Amino acid sequence: MDNAVNTNRKIATVAFMASGILTAITIKVLLDAAVAVATGSVGRALSGDLVRHGAPVILGFAVFIYLQANAGARAWGDEVVSELRKVVWPSREDTVRMTIVTCIMLLISGAALGLLDVVSGKFIEWLLNRNLFGFLA
Repeated sequence: MDNAVNTNRKIATVAFMASGILTAITIKVLLDAAVAVATGSVGRALSGDLVRHGAPVILGFAVFIYLQANAGARAWGDEVVSELRKVVWPSREDTVRMTIVTCIMLLISGAALGLLDVVSGKFIEWLLNRNLFGFLA
């Protein structure tokens, strides 16, 4: 049981790292957008390397540390991992079959919508050419 708990904690730690990385990427994108529109002293302050590159790393690391240090978040991560281990995943054959069915349904839906688009376009073109409403010259 102790080995399973350690494995769950390792997986939760990797998930917390991913959360920190995603936070850093989000902050970086937001800062880049802010630099693109900011002018004057705010623009100069935001365009510094420490702000543009250091702030995302520091905030991402802070999110990781917070999640690791928070007992509630660690317990939640352990529970999520242990519940995911109980999931019965579909076999490879089932996954391939469901993927093929999904692709076929997408093709049928696309064809039906394309046909509806062409037919409705031709109908509207016919209405406009007939000048049924009397206000078109």
